[in-house]
Amino acid sequence: MLTAIRKMLREWRGLQAFKRIPREERMLVFYSEGRGYWTYFEPIYKALQANHGAPILYVTSAENDPLLEKPLKGMRSFYIGEGTMRTLFFATLDADVLLMTMPDLQSFHIKRSPFSVHYTYLHHSIVSTHMIYRAAAFDHFDSILCVGPHHVTETRAREKLLDLRPKALIEHGYGRLDTILESGRQGPHERHGEPVQILVAPTWGENGLIERHGLDVIRPLIDAGLKVVLRPHPRTRKLTPDKLDVIAAYYRDEPRFRLDEDSDATTSLLDSDIMLSDWSGAALEFSLGLERPVIFADVPRKVLNSEYTAIGIEPIEVQAREHLGVVVPTDKLAELGNIACAMAVDSKKWQTALKNIRQRWIYNSGQSGDTAAAYLVSLIK
Repeated sequence: MLTAIRKMLREWRGLQAFKRIPREERMLVFYSEGRGYWTYFEPIYKALQANHGAPILYVTSAENDPLLEKPLKGMRSFYIGEGTMRTLFFATLDADVLLMTMPDLQSFHIKRSPFSVHYTYLHHSIVSTHMIYRAAAFDHFDSILCVGPHHVTETRAREKLLDLRPKALIEHGYGRLDTILESGRQGPHERHGEPVQILVAPTWGENGLIERHGLDVIRPLIDAGLKVVLRPHPRTRKLTPDKLDVIAAYYRDEPRFRLDEDSDATTSLLDSDIMLSDWSGAALEFSLGLERPVIFADVPRKVLNSEYTAIGIEPIEVQAREHLGVVVPTDKLAELGNIACAMAVDSKKWQTALKNIRQRWIYNSGQSGDTAAAYLVSLIK
């Protein structure tokens, strides 16, 4: 009880500290819904500082966000939690521009402010807008930073279907992909006798790979001599922790197995030769950023909008499967180890194809931060 009171008091102080900022200094606000989301904002922040000298107000719901203790140059940071104070923050916000990665604005308790705020949505996944998101997830934003042509086509199709007010759609790109590209780690690894590493990175939900198949996914990979890193979605840990605990206990003494629950997990991504996924957007980041193939387990689609077919466009995460790797039916999971080993042998042939796909599917590869920063600065009153 006392801990909860202290937490709410800290959130209240954060909200009040934000409100004390003079209105003329509340030009550009970043809202982060969790600690792992800075990776999407960072390229934009860097471009704002380098090209425009534009300060930002950084508001976070993560109590352990490192930017609270050590804000970056040109940044002031505030903690508001994810309860009542966050609701009040949105309901009373008076600023020029708010940049956020959280969809469903206006659909539930997070509402647009009565003040004249420009709401810009920053995509935190390459996947399409209409299947794994709720139907109205993006309807109430003023502008959207689009990852690629698919986001523009899908958004315009929905606007036309429902006669919605057209939004400003910016040909932006994808900052996390740019960060991966900056690593210079594209293409296959030189293993020098070390086992091939496969990153198991599925989505969450009742149809998720771990939720439905658990040990049956990991066992054939270990048995084939692969090094396995399991990177579950944070929602899997929250909703079905027992599934992860069973796997972790079973392979407690296996040196070729590791459970990675770091919110960023970039190291695991960079060090892996192949990814095993389902409908997770991480598969597109891995394949298009590192130019390495993906095995897609054919679990049922993750659908949050049952009417996604109404706009007549196949989601990019469905289209991607035949281009970025191979699809394995769930009754063939016992063969995953052999399939992964065969893909590792042929990994070089994937590199050129995946690079070409990235150039077609993603805007401004390597320069998305500059594009977003210039747009945001143009909105400031």
